Amino acid sequence: MSSIDKLLAEAHYHPGYEDVGFPQFPINHTPKEEAGRKFDGGKLEYGLLPPLALEETVKVLTFGAQKYERDNWQKVPDSKRRYFDALQRHVWAWKRGEQLDPESGIHHLAHAMCCLMFLYEHDVKYSLEK
Repeated sequence: MSSIDKLLAEAHYHPGYEDVGFPQFPINHTPKEEAGRKFDGGKLEYGLLPPLALEETVKVLTFGAQKYERDNWQKVPDSKRRYFDALQRHVWAWKRGEQLDPESGIHHLAHAMCCLMFLYEHDVKYSLEK
């Protein structure tokens, strides 16, 4: 019996885990014969996020962290009004035909996405407004 076969044979019994339902492989089992399983039904699918938009949004966040400080957006007073105004400025600049923010060089819509995320976060968690 090869050392791998011996390990597989010994792996059949897991004291205390009898009810978990570990698969019982035959001694001559090779991993290539079985497809892996992962039970992730009903869970959030982060892979659905559009990668280009996500990357540009992270660029805006990085720019902001360097300009102000990391997570500064959480502490901005009158945040809902100010981020709504900033969102509108970026959307209207884009609507007028300006793609890139002149200060950061990053797409206006990426700035708008950040503002929208900040608005959401402030609405449900960080709002300094009473």
